[in-house]
Amino acid sequence: MRRDILNLILVLTVIPVFSTAPDEGIWIPLLIEKYNIRIMKDKGFRLSAEDIYSVNRACMKDAVVSFNGGCTAELISGEGLLITNHHCGYSQIQEHSSLEHDYLTNGFWAMSRQEELPNPGVTVTLLKWMEDVTEKVLAGVIEDMEPASRERIISSNIAAITAEAEGSSGYRAVVRPFFMGNQYFLFINETFRDVRLVGAPPSAIGKFGGDTDNWVWPRHTGDFSLFRVYAGKDNKPAEYSKDNVPYKPAYYFPISLRGVKEGDFTMVFGYPGSTSQYVPSYHIDMVKNLVNPKMIAVRTQKIDIIDAAMNSDPLIRIQYSAKKAGISNSWKKWIGELQGLERMSTIGLKQQFEAGFTQWVNSDDVRRKAYGDILLSYKRVYDSLGIYTVVNNFTNEVYNGVEALSLARNLGVLASAIRERSPDDVIEKARERLLDYSEQFYKDFDKHTDQKLFAALMKSYGESLDEKWLSPAYRDFRESCKGDFESVAGELYDNSVFSDKTRFTEFVAKFGNKSLKKLDRDIFYILARDAATFVTVNVRPELTRLNRELQDLNRRYMKAQMEYDSNRLLYPDANSTLRIASGTVQGYYAKDGVYYKHLSTLKGIIEKDNPEIYDYDVPDRLKELYEKRDYGPYAQDGEIPVCFIADNHTTGGNSGSPVINSEGFLIGINFDRAWEGVASDMAFNPEQSRNISLDIRFALFIIDKFAGAGYLLDEMTIIE
Repeated sequence: MRRDILNLILVLTVIPVFSTAPDEGIWIPLLIEKYNIRIMKDKGFRLSAEDIYSVNRACMKDAVVSFNGGCTAELISGEGLLITNHHCGYSQIQEHSSLEHDYLTNGFWAMSRQEELPNPGVTVTLLKWMEDVTEKVLAGVIEDMEPASRERIISSNIAAITAEAEGSSGYRAVVRPFFMGNQYFLFINETFRDVRLVGAPPSAIGKFGGDTDNWVWPRHTGDFSLFRVYAGKDNKPAEYSKDNVPYKPAYYFPISLRGVKEGDFTMVFGYPGSTSQYVPSYHIDMVKNLVNPKMIAVRTQKIDIIDAAMNSDPLIRIQYSAKKAGISNSWKKWIGELQGLERMSTIGLKQQFEAGFTQWVNSDDVRRKAYGDILLSYKRVYDSLGIYTVVNNFTNEVYNGVEALSLARNLGVLASAIRERSPDDVIEKARERLLDYSEQFYKDFDKHTDQKLFAALMKSYGESLDEKWLSPAYRDFRESCKGDFESVAGELYDNSVFSDKTRFTEFVAKFGNKSLKKLDRDIFYILARDAATFVTVNVRPELTRLNRELQDLNRRYMKAQMEYDSNRLLYPDANSTLRIASGTVQGYYAKDGVYYKHLSTLKGIIEKDNPEIYDYDVPDRLKELYEKRDYGPYAQDGEIPVCFIADNHTTGGNSGSPVINSEGFLIGINFDRAWEGVASDMAFNPEQSRNISLDIRFALFIIDKFAGAGYLLDEMTIIE
């Protein structure tokens, strides 16, 4: 659909012209002609802003997609072929895996379209266009309005804007705030729901180095997987059907075999999730000294237990692989984040900024009236927010971390429907959903592993939070077992309906009024229900109130910063919308006397090979290719490149993003950040903030030489 962008006017006219850190920033593609293209061209970019983003012709944005709401992927053929990270497709690979078909261990390669595997629930979303709707969203809003009233008007305006934008187009409209609510953009999206798995290397390649190497450079991980988008015969989104055909994109990325060298221009184009660049020192203090340490401690316990179980049994390894990956990714990031914030003295730097800001505010009566209360209000809010955040997050971590408790909470929906005497069809739908959910749940459930998690996390819950923040049912249970959770866990798991698939499905299938008494005696249900009620009543209301107050403070503080720091070109925080980040391929000094080069190679994989360590057990076929130097056209200086680093500003959600060279060709797949700069979500350090990308040549080498699936390359446009 062709649509002109009207009224492209930034209401924040104080945004200046120059940035002090040209490689820092996650920028809005609609505005790169105005703010970024000159800097990008100075660094080597050879194309135009319209080659990146246009509503009137095919361009790069038409090839970049949001993959299943949490990652990015890109189209690399005219037949709907997508490439993203292995870890982005990990859950789908895991769901298709079994002891008979262990795709996690052995990899998966569809050798025909008929062999491609459907993935119910997986979505791929394309941006059609975006536009600034700030004036429409803020219509009727006045500066001194109460936050609740402001929110109601904005919500009403957004509802009207999205309804008008969607019309009968079949597209989905969404409005997102930028600069903490000082600016708003409308996004018109198209979502595809028939997404099929095409190929994935074995985890020994796609997850090489495992959690040991996660967030670390040098990296040697072949972190990619292949999917294909299918559409109806009209090329429009359609539910899965054997009659669907491969999607024909408006644009897909040509792939370059020319490689990278230090100093080369790079652009990351994707859907970064969330950053917090403009928060006050109080926020950093809360994260660094309260929230992250608590969460790191409880996840360490979970990882240790799951690790031991996975190492003891191949089936448990399959069952818990995706779960562990989800737990450990944030865990290790938080650890690096703490170290980075400490190393950069981020709290002190924020306080210096705030001292200058305060002086600027107090030097003018108008500014003092508008902004004079902000920092004191921040202190008051954060003094309370920290503990409510910890209690909420820690309770969720514990009660979701024990799967029997999590399942018990899910059963509460059916129980409530029966207690409230809901219509029969409502009850039956709840029953069917629960039975359907239980099929996947028990496929990846191990009773003994969950039993150990229960004993450990129940103990941690009581030791990590003050008594006033523990649910009454927990306190009663702790007293009854004298705090020895391990001694009672075995009996509980032997008898509970939640710890056995047969008992659970029979219980749910016959669940009625008479079942409520038995349910109300089950300790898992008692603990889960009471914890949820306790948090809902005693934590969430105050947490919601504080966050709403914080939201208004953030909006005012952001506006004030734009006025105060007027010599910088500010970029909005990430919010899961399409962004670009330009940069340069370059190494970095990790610490005194240690310099990391920009490129890793297959040689490094071979050097790490250790069959006794799961994360470093190199497949025989890969070692054979290395020994024979059977590299095809994918080598550089006699070696197969694996990964490279650059100084693009990235974050979570950028996983799977295309890394594009100065000519607009795909050269890599972004998948991680280097440990030393992982705090870049809150404090970007240009000297050490490095994004880690898979060299596209390694992906092609694996597809072609390792997997023997070279037919897939035939549908790509490859530039030699």
